[in-house]
Amino acid sequence: MLSSANNLILHTVFAISLTLILSFLKIPALFLYGLHTYIHPDDVNPNNNTSSKGIRAAIRRPGALDSEQPRKKSKDRFEFDENKAQIFRLKLNESQLQSRIYFREYYSAFNFTIIAILSLALHKFLWVDSDSGIVRNGTIIPILLGIVGVCRDLFLIVRISFERSASKRLDKQLSFILGLLGFLLGLIVVYDFVPKWLLDFGFQSLDGFGKFTVAVFMGCLVGFLYIPTLRNARAFWLGTDQIRCNLSIISCGWIARMLLYANYLSVVFTSLLWISPFAEFFVNKTIDGKKGSNLASKSGTATELAGNVGMSRMIFEKFRLWCLLITGILQILTIRSNAQIFLNEAVLCWYQRLHASRVPDLDYSQAKVFLHNHYISLVVLQLFLPAGMLLLLLGLSQINDNLLTDLPWVCNSLPCFVLVKEIIVFMAWWIIFVWAVFTTVILALYRRGILYVS
Repeated sequence: MLSSANNLILHTVFAISLTLILSFLKIPALFLYGLHTYIHPDDVNPNNNTSSKGIRAAIRRPGALDSEQPRKKSKDRFEFDENKAQIFRLKLNESQLQSRIYFREYYSAFNFTIIAILSLALHKFLWVDSDSGIVRNGTIIPILLGIVGVCRDLFLIVRISFERSASKRLDKQLSFILGLLGFLLGLIVVYDFVPKWLLDFGFQSLDGFGKFTVAVFMGCLVGFLYIPTLRNARAFWLGTDQIRCNLSIISCGWIARMLLYANYLSVVFTSLLWISPFAEFFVNKTIDGKKGSNLASKSGTATELAGNVGMSRMIFEKFRLWCLLITGILQILTIRSNAQIFLNEAVLCWYQRLHASRVPDLDYSQAKVFLHNHYISLVVLQLFLPAGMLLLLLGLSQINDNLLTDLPWVCNSLPCFVLVKEIIVFMAWWIIFVWAVFTTVILALYRRGILYVS
């Protein structure tokens, strides 16, 4: 067994080796390899019936100028040529993926996040001498990788939220409004206006500035996670064929469908484990011995029953962390399915426009197909970053060293309260909670017909 003094060398070699391996294997590109994308046909010269001129794939931006004369609509012609109602499907390869916007950001974020997560996992399984200092025992490397990874992912979430054509203007306005509401809710939570029996978190270790900063973080996550959860909910709605369109190209296979259901149920279940009225059903207080814990029971038959069945408090704490881990992994596993459904959504738009009227106008569907093809890497990045942040925060929460004492130079550049274990777990839970609430509300609006896919 390696001594704790050799951990620094092991962590360094491990991180460098992972960097070389991931750069050689190109796993982010392989993760998306083989996705089916679609290209709308563009008849640049409909009046010429020669084989050299006719239907071709529209790989340019809709509305862009071409060397050929643009198609002119004739007022006297009301028949639609069904032979031109075509859409081409092709598989994405590495060269095509590299041409998509934000692919480099997705590639680097994927690799760095995986390296940081695996480095934190390695630290968990190594024997660490806490008395030797975090530099000598190697803890400094997973700590720095984790902190940089979280900051990097958060910066990318903010950056892609301001992409002009990636989302509707109304969605961005709603994100801003929801962010303000999330900030107000964060103030209510961190300043202990929420009763102790409702939320199983404590913020006594924070000062006034720390509480305010946590509230700002909560508001930012609410605002920036709205559009990714909207895409995730729409992918779930289409992938499980809730619209009953009977188009095999829209819905996904049974394995991907099971992943979608498992991911949603896991997100909802894990988000409830820190809500005290729900969590107390899992804790057996007769063997716990912590009568003054945050899970203080209320009067009633159900509460008395909940206090005599379940697991001990210590096991329950580990169970909640395992649920966070499983949820983060499931979110990453469903990214590929969600990305394929996002591309298939453009086909649904094309199909609806094709059959909407006798003389269909396919300009909108052409733009839809192009944008979904163009922004596929951005959408994958939106779905990956919350799960990556969740796993990084969970890994940081498992480091037991006294960061406030051993890292004074970090405290000078970052607020020290962000390194408190309970606050780190709260940040990870808040990502899952916001994701669960938004997804559930959006699916309910789809079910009621208030929202619809177009």
